[in-house]
Amino acid sequence: MMSLKAILFDFDGTLVDSEALHYHSWLRVLAPFGVEYSELAFCDEFSGVPTLKTAEILLERHKLSSTAQALCDDKNRFFVDTAATMQPKLMPYADEILSYASAHCKLALVTGSTRAEAIPVLNHYGLAHFFECIVTKDDVVQPKPHPEPYLQALSALQIEPENAIALEDSTTGLSSGSAAGLQVMVIPNEHSAKQDFSQAAWQVQSLRSAQDVIEGLLAKG
Repeated sequence: MMSLKAILFDFDGTLVDSEALHYHSWLRVLAPFGVEYSELAFCDEFSGVPTLKTAEILLERHKLSSTAQALCDDKNRFFVDTAATMQPKLMPYADEILSYASAHCKLALVTGSTRAEAIPVLNHYGLAHFFECIVTKDDVVQPKPHPEPYLQALSALQIEPENAIALEDSTTGLSSGSAAGLQVMVIPNEHSAKQDFSQAAWQVQSLRSAQDVIEGLLAKG
């Protein structure tokens, strides 16, 4: 029987609606090359895809005279600039689920964003204090979909994977959490809804519904 001791949260698309910021940052990267995408087309294709992987796809598709790493660095810098003036919105019920979950479990944030991208948003909404551990792209050698980010968080919390769950919104995160031995609850967003979540232990439509599942797990444990 699972005894739930920790909940590991993804950030982009799960707790914050940051897809528009990522899209606008990529638009600025692509503008000098004369490449444009609609927000819907771009987010539907690249939601949850790691920045470097996105850069590699765009570089190859549009035969850009750059390198994937250079595109990646530009995008991360533009994101920090954009986020300074345009904070992403919190997903509905994000504050409430973090308040509830932190009263019962240890919490970690496991994000594919850089520290410079994630921390200002957490501070803006006063969420950083909920997390005993924050793992960003800067803290790992292999980002999601590799299990390293989740394994690092579990190690920091000193919790075994069978006593924790992950909350994710994309197949990239689902693969990462599953490979780390976690049961993963997926909350698809509008851009990730068509992805394959058959590996997920639970699939729910909102953070409010996710809290219902967590309450059930805590009642059993």
